[in-house]
Amino acid sequence: MLVIAGCASPVRPGGQKDQETSSWSGRMGLTVASEPPQSFSAAFALTGDAAAGELTLTSPLGSTLAVLRWRPGGAVLVQPDGEQHYESVDRLVEQATGAAIPVQALFAWLRGRPEQVPGWQVDLSQLDDGRLVANRQMPLPTAVLRLVLER
Repeated sequence: MLVIAGCASPVRPGGQKDQETSSWSGRMGLTVASEPPQSFSAAFALTGDAAAGELTLTSPLGSTLAVLRWRPGGAVLVQPDGEQHYESVDRLVEQATGAAIPVQALFAWLRGRPEQVPGWQVDLSQLDDGRLVANRQMPLPTAVLRLVLER
């Protein structure tokens, strides 16, 4: 299982929100309060949107940990030991991270839109500073997703 944690931010001149940004990079972290607790952090590069895109995760030393790609009709997880195919990006992300992360909402959050998702609370108050925190209370186990975006 791959667990994700980190930070991310879009490049925005003058601190202005770019509603059309379709690529982000930075660090991300995910902590899941499972038994035993799981946490993961990595550098990331995210492009696209909820319908079609790519997420590349890299180690602190720069080696690629995984590449997640999705498009309508399917998704693939590429790791050094091979590929796994999934019917949707949501299923791919859940399998890769151990937590159901609302991918469509994540893109809205990164664009500064506080899209509501049952069981999740997102804090966009520091997005202009390149920080986003989303907490999942339900379903259990709880999870915290942190993104710190590069400037």
